[in-house]
Amino acid sequence: MRTDCFRGKDFLTLRDWDKEQVETLLEIAFDLKRRFALGEPHDHLLRAKTLFMIFYNQSLRTRNSFEAGMTQLGGHAHYLDPSKIYTPALEGKEVAYSTERVSDVARVLSRMGHAIAIRCYGDPVDWVYGGAHEMMREFARWSDIPVINMECDKYHPCQALADIMTVKEKFGAFEGIKFVMSWAYSPSVHKPRAVPQSAIIAATLMGCDTVLAHPPEMELDPEIIAECEANARMNNATFTITHDFESAFKDAHVVYPKAWAPTAIFKPPVGEDNAQKAQEIFDKYKSWKMTAEIMETADKEAIYVHCLPADRGWEVTNEVMDRTDVKHGWSSAIYDEAENRLHAQKAIMALVMGGK
Repeated sequence: MRTDCFRGKDFLTLRDWDKEQVETLLEIAFDLKRRFALGEPHDHLLRAKTLFMIFYNQSLRTRNSFEAGMTQLGGHAHYLDPSKIYTPALEGKEVAYSTERVSDVARVLSRMGHAIAIRCYGDPVDWVYGGAHEMMREFARWSDIPVINMECDKYHPCQALADIMTVKEKFGAFEGIKFVMSWAYSPSVHKPRAVPQSAIIAATLMGCDTVLAHPPEMELDPEIIAECEANARMNNATFTITHDFESAFKDAHVVYPKAWAPTAIFKPPVGEDNAQKAQEIFDKYKSWKMTAEIMETADKEAIYVHCLPADRGWEVTNEVMDRTDVKHGWSSAIYDEAENRLHAQKAIMALVMGGK
């Protein structure tokens, strides 16, 4: 397909991209990974271009993969800590001499660089579900350069692209692949829905037979569930929801257990703004934990994946996480998946910031 259609396009959610466009992103990502492995220079692709990164939340993989990626593409990434600048805020959320309206920040940065990347969820938007994504949309509205979502309260499209890149790398295709996204226990309830929601969007879009497993109180956004159902129909694949943890993984090829917050933690009208109730719900499901015994029920070549950081000992055992480089049998692919963040994001940046 023509790649000039990507230039200047925002990357806020995979819901804004069709299957053919995502396939193009994956092709570019694999090519850039090959070049990186062979030491082939590709620093001409974004030479002298600038990415502004605004992090309202902490980061290891996201920050370093974007910074390293920009360096390898010949550009530069500016790290912007909202507490060290006038914090970008929506109209009505402003504080005198402390914040600056998003519309002003977006237009100023548009004059100085070539893309704006943002991570924001949870406390910075007072756990109002969708508040962070609304702010990113406002950035995109006022920005003349592409805006990239490095994770909000609804979506983590960069992680999802790395997830499906790992699936393609390990299995060579998506058709017939059973992809299980499951809730898992963690002592912390402060976890957004972004990763599971983006994972099931990506898996169903590409044609995996996708299973979503979670306790009844951990339902995801119904709008996203409806889209996943439509994606599955489009691909003649399946999308099912179960509340049984162990049975969900039977014959699974991709095993993705991860905690996310129950609705109770969000502010009304989505939730109840009740952290104590959220914790009580979590603590009912401590048995939702990935173990080697459950992995043995999956496909014999199954992979364990996780966006990281995983809560070792709660979400998953050390035995599962550390079973890497296994020639035959199930294995952990978490470090391959983490590396693929670099290559997937380089593909995003090369296409939306550069072009042909």
